[in-house]
Amino acid sequence: MKKLYFAIAMTAVASGCSNLPSFSTQLAQEQLYYVEWIGERSLIDSSYLSITLGKNMRAHGLAGCNNWFAEYKLTGKQLRLDKFATSRKLCAPALMEQEQRYLEALSQVTHWDYSKEGQLQLWPENGAPIRLWPDTLTQ
Repeated sequence: MKKLYFAIAMTAVASGCSNLPSFSTQLAQEQLYYVEWIGERSLIDSSYLSITLGKNMRAHGLAGCNNWFAEYKLTGKQLRLDKFATSRKLCAPALMEQEQRYLEALSQVTHWDYSKEGQLQLWPENGAPIRLWPDTLTQ
């Protein structure tokens, strides 16, 4: 009986994981990703940062206070963002500092990969990555 429960449990786990995208070769375009970490620091509680890489080679998202836009070039695992523009709202100083760190980190991204947990990681030339989760509601 224990073997049957174990088999049922493993089947449930495996089927629950089958909806995960393949994390090896392609970076999903038109997918909304939410930021969890910027380098070595997590986000301020209740703040919201995001990125979407559009098929038109334009990226956009929310930097915490302001909307941002940029052009990007994607070649295999190489990713570069440049020509940034933002809206010009003013928020609390801590949120503005986090926003500046995020935009600076995005401008230094050189490549990407997925972690074994399925997190998108945007890597700068040096240092820790920006770590993001896909929005599963828009898939």
